[in-house]
Amino acid sequence: MKITCVLGSPRRNGNSEVLAKRFSETAEKLGAQVQTFVLNELHYRGCQACMACKTKSDKCILQDDLTPVLESVRDGDVLVMASPVYLWDVSSLLRGFIERTYSYFVPDFATNPNPSRLKPGKKLVFIQTQGQPAETMFADLFSRIEPIFKRYGFTDNHLIRGLGVRKLGEVGSREQVMKGVEEVARKIMS
Repeated sequence: MKITCVLGSPRRNGNSEVLAKRFSETAEKLGAQVQTFVLNELHYRGCQACMACKTKSDKCILQDDLTPVLESVRDGDVLVMASPVYLWDVSSLLRGFIERTYSYFVPDFATNPNPSRLKPGKKLVFIQTQGQPAETMFADLFSRIEPIFKRYGFTDNHLIRGLGVRKLGEVGSREQVMKGVEEVARKIMS
């Protein structure tokens, strides 16, 4: 199984990365091949609304550091996206990546019963960390992102949340969350 892990935090070894790393390590022990991309170390732009992916190409025509990330998702079986909550949303780094996935839609995606260029049946793991301990706060983030990926054909989707974690890597000491990450990895790999 091929897993693409996209880290959306600008902080290295932050809480979302700690959870993504535990997921990846668990999956690798079970035979997965994991390719990890740290968005903050890449140079890329968000979608330019050029529509070339709908008129001239079946891929995003922008050639930048995000090109291999988009190809890895296209070729892989599982996408892991990890982000802290910044100003009531995912990081701008992850938002830019998500915008560029627009190239996965076929030109007539709005009316086509098969709107995606991706092979169906991919799996999505969304890792969200937040300093706010209240479970109800920012609970809508995944519900806003998941429908996009469902339209791309992702059918087995999972949310992992680390709540009330502010200090760098603090989530690593939260045994219940770390075990939950391992459980999702085992479920994905089964």
